[in-house]
Amino acid sequence: MKAIISASELASDLAGPRPPTLLDVRWQLTTAAGSTPFDGRAAYAAGHIPGAVFVDLDADLADPPGPAGRHPLPDTDRFGTAMRAAGVSSDRPVVVYDGGPGWAAARAWWLLRWTGHPDVRVLDGGLAAWEGPLASGTEEPAPGDFRPVAGALRVLDADGAAELARTGVLLDARAGERYRGEVEPIDPVGGHIPGAVSAPTTENLTETGHFRPAAELAERFKALGVTEGTEVGVYCGSGVSAAQEVLALTLAGVPAALYAGSWSEWSSNGSRPVAVGPDPQ
Repeated sequence: MKAIISASELASDLAGPRPPTLLDVRWQLTTAAGSTPFDGRAAYAAGHIPGAVFVDLDADLADPPGPAGRHPLPDTDRFGTAMRAAGVSSDRPVVVYDGGPGWAAARAWWLLRWTGHPDVRVLDGGLAAWEGPLASGTEEPAPGDFRPVAGALRVLDADGAAELARTGVLLDARAGERYRGEVEPIDPVGGHIPGAVSAPTTENLTETGHFRPAAELAERFKALGVTEGTEVGVYCGSGVSAAQEVLALTLAGVPAALYAGSWSEWSSNGSRPVAVGPDPQ
């Protein structure tokens, strides 16, 4: 099964006899002090792909912030309730989109795959790639029947991430300046997990915001040390943009684990080591 779908393929599927359940997961990371947080629900109501149902990343795709990070994995029962309310059923394909660069959509994709949904894809290029009409207001889907069972994909905890950085390849999906510790707009300290390799998610996409071809992604990750048989994990700030990196690795044919707590969990514990600068160590 392909993990992404083009806008033209989506338009065709929506017009077909078995249209997918469509989820709008627009979300943006707010870092500037005093800035107004992005309102994904308002953006959805102003214009969305017809039939799409809004899913709130902070409320539906994560538990409240705490020691496990800013976006801990959601309680499975609560996640299932949110997905059924959005119309998600086990026997119906799901397509997820956001406003770019695929972070939030990939988080929803990863969670649905992790909890056992067999057919989930991300709209390549996000809403900007959609050339059809938009609908305003909200949608009222028929309730779905999806019952999540966690464990279909591999998850790392802090100890597992530290171990993988020594024995395999642990990719840091954040911007390079955050990896190097030059800036840290959100978390208590800047830097990276010792041994982790810088791999910003921006390099998974073309200038148009679409995922690079699978062969290009495979070459990119090979240059970062991912070779056949290598165990791979990914983290970011709070387990959101890292899901986009896991998706890119999937397109390249590389299975990867997600460190869901990511840097927001790692850096909250002052006893954990921190590396700075361009060198992994």
